[in-house]
Amino acid sequence: MQLDPKLTNVETSIFSVMSALANKHNAINLSQGFPNFKSDQKLIDSVSKAMNSGYNQYAPMPGNFELRQAISKKIELLYNTHYHPENEITITAGATQAIFTIISTFIKPEDEVIIFKPAYDCYEPTIDLNGGKTIAIALETPNYQIDWDKVAQRINKKTKLIIINTPHNPSGTVMSKADMLKLQELTNGTNIIVLSDEVYEHIIFDKVQHQSVCLFSELKKRSFITASFGKTFHNTGWKVGSCCAPKDLMDAFRTVHQFNVFSVHHPTQKALADYLKEPQHYLDLSHFYQEKRDTFLNLIKDSRFKFTPSKGTYFQVLDYSEITSESDIDFAKRLTIEKGIASIPLSVFNDDRRDDKVLRFCFAKTDETLEAAAKILNTI
Repeated sequence: MQLDPKLTNVETSIFSVMSALANKHNAINLSQGFPNFKSDQKLIDSVSKAMNSGYNQYAPMPGNFELRQAISKKIELLYNTHYHPENEITITAGATQAIFTIISTFIKPEDEVIIFKPAYDCYEPTIDLNGGKTIAIALETPNYQIDWDKVAQRINKKTKLIIINTPHNPSGTVMSKADMLKLQELTNGTNIIVLSDEVYEHIIFDKVQHQSVCLFSELKKRSFITASFGKTFHNTGWKVGSCCAPKDLMDAFRTVHQFNVFSVHHPTQKALADYLKEPQHYLDLSHFYQEKRDTFLNLIKDSRFKFTPSKGTYFQVLDYSEITSESDIDFAKRLTIEKGIASIPLSVFNDDRRDDKVLRFCFAKTDETLEAAAKILNTI
């Protein structure tokens, strides 16, 4: 039998590669982006309570209505704007499924999608699967900013979608109000849809305000927002996220969602709905992770790595250019095998594997883990 799969040039994810290497060599794993501490016991108990209370059959296709109401209230509290829980919010199997569904809903062969690299690794394969063409624009180093003149030059009649990610994984930077206003200006009067990946919206530092697309009225009209409870509440394995958009966009989204996933784990949705009733559960998150970031950076301040403190996410990029001229992939693997600490090389997320001599480290770890990791980094 001859096989002809759609994706033929896709390598094993760097996250799988580095985590496997970390496991093989018993290394401290600061590569893959998940906490090594548990979620709030109150939330865990709420899932069990929901199971015991009978929330064990299919949730409604758009998601548990109480949870959609809670998300709507959260958005009003944070951004003073409204998404109707009935027809503008859908619960998804994590943000990645929402992203996959958005792209699958709208991208047809030869449609162009603008993304900014380094980029989360699910964007481009999903575009390819749907016959679209990825237009990758490199973020300007060392601060990973968008050159909007380059964006303006690449927009044309084939441009169907622009994907942004703020706070940004893997760089830890955030988009400014000026960035969002420029995006709004460039898309006004077009049929371009915006996919705003905002999974780290609650993890942002130094009193910076998250600039969600929903804060900009004209931008909101053409935009999807994808979000992740796994990132927010330390339970990435639960794979529950959400998607918000104006009704016309969400109606189209659900035509694919109903056949892609249909519905998501019901007891978890019920538990999250109850948990969101207390806003401090997400309002306190920035302070919590800023302490983690500051602890980590203070511990390695005398190392040979250079850094600009992350502005958001739970990732920190470290520049090793004064340590070695090795490629970031080789250096990351050597650190894992020889030194016992795993990270992610950023070149795998860049066009043409541009190597900026930086590695990404996850600081969503216990203080004990961060201290152990710093001891290693300080010896390199």
